[in-house]
Amino acid sequence: MQNLANQLVDKSIEAFVMGLEIYNKPTIKYRVEGFSFFICNAWELMLKAELLNQGKSIYFKDKPDRTISLEKATKLIYPDKNTRIRLNLEKIIELRNISTHFITEDYEVKYAPLFQACVLNFTNELIRFHNKDITEHIPQNFLTIHANYEPLSNEEIKLKYPSEVAQKFIQQANKIDVLNKEYNSEKFAINIAQKLYITKDRKKADFSVKIDRDSENHVAIVKELKDPSDTHKYSYNNIITAVNERLKKRNIQLGYKSGFNSYVLSLFIEFYNIKSDSKYAYKHCIGKQTSYTYSQQLVEFIVSQIKKDPNNFVESLKRAKK
Repeated sequence: MQNLANQLVDKSIEAFVMGLEIYNKPTIKYRVEGFSFFICNAWELMLKAELLNQGKSIYFKDKPDRTISLEKATKLIYPDKNTRIRLNLEKIIELRNISTHFITEDYEVKYAPLFQACVLNFTNELIRFHNKDITEHIPQNFLTIHANYEPLSNEEIKLKYPSEVAQKFIQQANKIDVLNKEYNSEKFAINIAQKLYITKDRKKADFSVKIDRDSENHVAIVKELKDPSDTHKYSYNNIITAVNERLKKRNIQLGYKSGFNSYVLSLFIEFYNIKSDSKYAYKHCIGKQTSYTYSQQLVEFIVSQIKKDPNNFVESLKRAKK
């Protein structure tokens, strides 16, 4: 078993390096999908090697010639579903699974922070589980993801793709934005951004700019148009995740055995008639299909109501429904 575990680790390292080589090669357009395939393969082999080292079987009981899936191995190694490494890996697995159905290169900028966290998580866990240093196989600077930071806007996505595909793109990207904000962990996503600040001290400036006060061109904001894809990013499940994360951070214990789940959220939405309030909900209509997404204001509203009386919050909703 030890020999098999070592072989799995060696293959895992090779799959990891191949994933990085594909992603950091600018001429390859299939690099997002290709990277997701190889990084998942690398994790699967590495985690299965660790299971063998722990004396656990990686085979199905009723099918001894088949090994368990990456999803199963992940749950066995990281039993806590809120572990940030597990959450990150599950999003990468989800991307791998949808890559065969949707073109993802246009939303590369959304996945790059998850990829970067996934790469560093892998190198750290490889040392922790197998005492292997990845820099013995690939230079340290190759561990940095080189992403294309010119994403299409939501409007450009809608113009480029059919409405069903565009909606899928936008919802998937919004989920990542929401989770990135709520989890706020470098083990889930590592954001790369450039920010400009104005300073009057020339010594602190990297470059200078000029403002012409004598210009005859005057501008003003006449009307601000808000895209619901930006203002209502939360899916139904994201609302549940966000509320639970905020309750945990505030150390608020909901007086309901099952916690804040889909049943409680449905009671809340019904009681406050949330779907009819554009501040909290937006109705998407694609052909004959309809769906709703929700705003961050709804998350804040729910948490504020729970804070008032966490012990009786759910019971009061139940009584109101009766």
